[in-house]
Amino acid sequence: MKRTNHFVSGIVAIAVIVLFAQCSGKAENKAPEASNGVIGTSNMKIAYVEIDTLLTQYNFWNDLNEAMMKKEENIRATLNQKARELDAEAQDFQRKLQNNAFVSRDRAEQEHARITKKQQDLQELQTRLSNELAAENQKNSLQLRDSINSFLKKYNKTKGYSMIISNTGFDNLLYADSAYNITKEIVEGLNARYTPASKK
Repeated sequence: MKRTNHFVSGIVAIAVIVLFAQCSGKAENKAPEASNGVIGTSNMKIAYVEIDTLLTQYNFWNDLNEAMMKKEENIRATLNQKARELDAEAQDFQRKLQNNAFVSRDRAEQEHARITKKQQDLQELQTRLSNELAAENQKNSLQLRDSINSFLKKYNKTKGYSMIISNTGFDNLLYADSAYNITKEIVEGLNARYTPASKK
């Protein structure tokens, strides 16, 4: 989500610069007129998309999130199970050590080394699985961005917007007339184009 916010912030910053440049040199032009989500100047049409709303309603993103949550739950369950097993072995070792149950000091040291190695292996497994999860999250974010960008290029061939600005809460767009909000149209278009893997 943070990467999406940075990407969005960059787009909005560029949009604001372009708008100020357009407005400063053309003060004599009449005020923009809004119609069907479009703001028109002498040569610009602008609309915006609420990213938070889009993300909650875009089926592709919801399916990706659901798959990732299941994967996280499986990883957590696996790590918790291994941690419980290791804890039980460590407690058993401690009991045997206190009761002098090992036949020799060497045997006790071997058991201690084995448990220590299992602890290290578990830490390495946790790190590896966390890294894999982070990499998959990043891949999903790129897929989302590519999916939206690809749709917008096709969508805009018939709409002819000069600029489509993204809005995430109060982070970027401070105010805009709701007439310029094309979120619903974009979500409907994205969902119409998306076919879940189970239905392909």
